[in-house]
Amino acid sequence: MKSLYLLRHAKAEADPAHGDFERRLAPRGEAAARAMGRELRRLGLAADHILASPATRVVQTLEGLADGYGGRMAVDYDQSLYLASPETLLGFVRAADESHERLLIAGHNPGLEQLALLLGRGGPLRDEIAVKYPTGALAEISLDVEGWGDVEEGAGALARFIRPRDLDPAPGPELDS
Repeated sequence: MKSLYLLRHAKAEADPAHGDFERRLAPRGEAAARAMGRELRRLGLAADHILASPATRVVQTLEGLADGYGGRMAVDYDQSLYLASPETLLGFVRAADESHERLLIAGHNPGLEQLALLLGRGGPLRDEIAVKYPTGALAEISLDVEGWGDVEEGAGALARFIRPRDLDPAPGPELDS
């Protein structure tokens, strides 16, 4: 059994002065990333390996996640994950080191959402993801496979779908819009 976590970057600011790659997190995105880190710690979820897009908003999301979790995280950044297609993301999953049981990929939509829908079998969590995979959200997919190379369409069961707005009602529903 393998576990795959798909984390979409938290809410970023619209910044016409900089390109898309350099967009920074908005204040509510920073708060959402920290809240997600606290929730992952509370649930006892931890990745053996983290792969991520090097876009500024993804880097800052992981920094906030680590801050909320209460520790540093080793991350492998790869330019190929910037706005990656579901096929590219699946290639990274299939190529993961077999010594890792829990892989986290941090990046962007629509690729992450499409990968979650591709791997996850039907059910209420899949239906939620199909409606909206908001910024800062994390999908946990349990994969009944011996190795990462065996991951195929429909091979997973969606175990969790955590949205920032579900964690802290104080900021309001706009936390993950």
